[in-house]
Amino acid sequence: MKIDRFEDITSWQKAKELTIIVYKIFRESTDYGFRDQMQRASVSIMNNIAEGFERQSNVEFRRFLFIAKGSCGEVRSMIDLASELGYVSKEEHLKIHGLTIEIAKLLSGLIKTL
Repeated sequence: MKIDRFEDITSWQKAKELTIIVYKIFRESTDYGFRDQMQRASVSIMNNIAEGFERQSNVEFRRFLFIAKGSCGEVRSMIDLASELGYVSKEEHLKIHGLTIEIAKLLSGLIKTL
């Protein structure tokens, strides 16, 4: 299956969903450093998928997918900390944590196909 647009990539769609959730949950947070880092890391996932795809080289795309996967781990690490600090509910923690696991698996599969 040929992908014509990065918007059609499932991992990008899931990363966008994750980013929207992160922005909504942390919108009112007064821990500005934490909030900004969570938002930057989540955006990094979707943007690295997009940027790598647009480079139109499997080698470059693969490199950017690894960066996206790293950012995915960062979000997962930070949401665990957010839970411990009482910044998020158990439901919010499970939702974000689950999405990061799903995205990481999708990215791993895409990396393997390249």
